[in-house]
Amino acid sequence: MKENIVAGLDIGSTATRMVIGQRVINDNGENLHIIGAVNVPSEGINRGVVNSIENATSSISACLEKAERLVGVPINKVWVSINVPHIKCEKSRGVVAIGKSDGEITEDDVERAIEAARALSVPPNYEILHVIPVKYTIDNQGDIKDPIGMTGVRLEVETIIIQGLSSQINNLTKAIYRTGIEIEDLVLSPLAAAETVVTNKQKELGAAVINIGAATTSLAVFEEGELLHAAVLPIGSEHITADIAIGLRCPINLAERIKLEYGSAKPEKFDKREEVDISQLAEEEGVADEEVNKISRSYISEIIEARVEEIFEKVDDELKKIERSGMLPAGVFLIGGGAQLTDLVEVAKAKLRLPACVGTNKNLSAIIDKVNDPAYLTALGLVAWGNQSAKPQKRLTLFAGSAKNSLDTAVGLVKNWAKKLMP
Repeated sequence: MKENIVAGLDIGSTATRMVIGQRVINDNGENLHIIGAVNVPSEGINRGVVNSIENATSSISACLEKAERLVGVPINKVWVSINVPHIKCEKSRGVVAIGKSDGEITEDDVERAIEAARALSVPPNYEILHVIPVKYTIDNQGDIKDPIGMTGVRLEVETIIIQGLSSQINNLTKAIYRTGIEIEDLVLSPLAAAETVVTNKQKELGAAVINIGAATTSLAVFEEGELLHAAVLPIGSEHITADIAIGLRCPINLAERIKLEYGSAKPEKFDKREEVDISQLAEEEGVADEEVNKISRSYISEIIEARVEEIFEKVDDELKKIERSGMLPAGVFLIGGGAQLTDLVEVAKAKLRLPACVGTNKNLSAIIDKVNDPAYLTALGLVAWGNQSAKPQKRLTLFAGSAKNSLDTAVGLVKNWAKKLMP
């Protein structure tokens, strides 16, 4: 049974989440069933980056134990999301001659073309996470999605290469390997989430997935069915909480509760004189001796609106880099824990000048309601990504050249070192 298990591990700054799927073969073919979803508080992670390997390992171990107790099966391999800042996204081309004498293009030709595209100049402190084919050209015929079986002399591929800082990648993989589990691959979090949130039709028209986490906001833009751009911004929902704590002069835990209970990103909804009593919240958080018990809802919303607008301005700056500001017909899909803030969608529509909605699970059937929560969509997307990558016919056209090769070489020594430390 464990060979049919696909697990997705999403390591965030505030929570570590795992979703477990199982491949089931029945009369309709092979289906993926979601059989479990768990989360534990994160430690040792700040702004998507590991700042304590020991604490991060403890969080991952706790999440793993909880998941194994839930599903009753040992989990040996995981697909892992990566959401670190300083992600670089570059275009690269690879050109090869067709190998067969009759000119028919095979998987081997496509692999060689993608390998040729990988041979770009990577800064010494960076390594390649993904090499994603966008389109192919055979001789003079361009915009080909799948060249296998076609005939020609010269095959050219245009790819998007996503690179991450080697130190950040190695620290993350080291923390995971110390728990004793294998890493199938590292996947940029909005790319994984798009597997469940965005339909193929929406990817064709032009869409963006915006993952608003606690400390980072990540973005993946799609057009004509392929990835167009990806980025990770060092700003997230905990910055909103910090603003409220400063504005109301209250402890950070109380500010978080106020944000969730009374927060809104649209201050004009409230009368200036409308107040809420926070004495009960303060008492529950152990700060009942605070002087301020009544606060203006309009004031809270003004604080939230300012930071939310800043987040979407930074997202729009990324869209301007690829000349897609206000030009994605299928709109944006907001996911992550921060996407649940009241009236966030309305601000997104206004600032980005695009259709916007909170992302939902569209592509995987799941009887566990928890996985449809926006905060779980990245972990759920990792399961979908892993399931697709296990299908040989999908591997080249969808996910060719992802981080597996560089990951194997970069952290092989780390893995052996970590195993020696295990009791």
